[in-house]
Amino acid sequence: MQQLIRGRVLDFFADPAETDRNHRYHEDGAILIQDGRILAVGDHADLARDGLPEIDHRPHLILPGFIDPHIHFPQLQVIASWGAQLLDWLNTYTFPAEAEFADPAHAARMAGLFLDQLVAHGTTTAVAFCSSHRTSAEALFTAAQARDMAMVAGKVMMDRNAIPAVHDTAQSSYDDSKALIETWHGRGRQRYAITPRFAITSTPGQLAAAGALAAEHPDCHVQTHLSENRDEIAYTLSLYPQARDYLDIYETHGLLGPKTLLGHSIHLEPREIARMAETGSRAVFCPTSNLFLGSGLFDEQGLRAAGIVSGIATDVGGGTSWSMLTTLNEGYKVLQMRGQKLHPLAAFHWATRGNALALGLETEIGTLAPGSAADLVVLDPRATPAMALRAERARSLAEELFILQIMGDDRAVAQTYVSGRAMKTA
Repeated sequence: MQQLIRGRVLDFFADPAETDRNHRYHEDGAILIQDGRILAVGDHADLARDGLPEIDHRPHLILPGFIDPHIHFPQLQVIASWGAQLLDWLNTYTFPAEAEFADPAHAARMAGLFLDQLVAHGTTTAVAFCSSHRTSAEALFTAAQARDMAMVAGKVMMDRNAIPAVHDTAQSSYDDSKALIETWHGRGRQRYAITPRFAITSTPGQLAAAGALAAEHPDCHVQTHLSENRDEIAYTLSLYPQARDYLDIYETHGLLGPKTLLGHSIHLEPREIARMAETGSRAVFCPTSNLFLGSGLFDEQGLRAAGIVSGIATDVGGGTSWSMLTTLNEGYKVLQMRGQKLHPLAAFHWATRGNALALGLETEIGTLAPGSAADLVVLDPRATPAMALRAERARSLAEELFILQIMGDDRAVAQTYVSGRAMKTA
């Protein structure tokens, strides 16, 4: 059955950081949906017809659903855990929490709650690190499949330098990942990400196993962490003394390429930047996490100038908010500290089409182009009294977007659609 979603419709066809001609906007617009796909977008007057079911979200803005390209599924209960830097935080909070995901019942319960939080905050696709247990990935994929929600995820590979309850082995991580790929990759809207957590928690043998998986399944993503924290970098290089730099460890094991997502990528050497650009590997900016853990300031303009495509992500639970609006807010401030600017049009492009480009999924998600999945977020720039007061003086679309970016959170998400179905219940 077809239905029409009406409102102020906005999406992007180019990057506002690169061209002034970058978006489509319909003041009284509509999106025609059938079977979870977008059939047409345009002015409401051109798409409305007698007998066509219609949901009217005016005066709210309707955009493609947000995409979160770096988030940790098993960390949903360790978000807002006090203090420490990266390595202490992992050992104190994260690894004990992740150990619980060996229990299928716990993993299944958390998977539903994880997806509830995503849609409550307007996020319709995420790239997720699961725990080292196959059960955790099974639970997340099963829950996402039931909602027809696009998920990119993988079980973490980690065979050292953590508590024993979250260790696997090089062979078991290969075998479990292989089985998950065969079961879930390309099933409905699910995609697999080969997931060595980072070089500290993987032996050379395990990284070789990850590289073998990447060679055998070149259509899978690869996700890991790179150069988040200076102590992390020093420890990593002590474990791999033959490496030219941190990136060289992943490069040596065949883990770089256009489907590789390198979380954080803050403290990069010139050679690493050049090789990321040459291989097409993606950087992922995680502003709330970088600030919370005191990791450093991401260099968006520098990486862009080098030819590197970047995503922007929440990194829950090191990140401190599920909200991509809050993430854009903190990203704006980080870049301010760098002497760089994040225009609101560029910000909302980044959280939608920009992140889709980083994933290589721009024909499927991230825009409202006909044929794309009907994943939408409905935003209210006047969601709170303070926002409404500020909005009285807004004189342009960009000003309204900036109010959402700086003052918005889940309260500004009026509705979230996944495959054309309204998912937010409160």
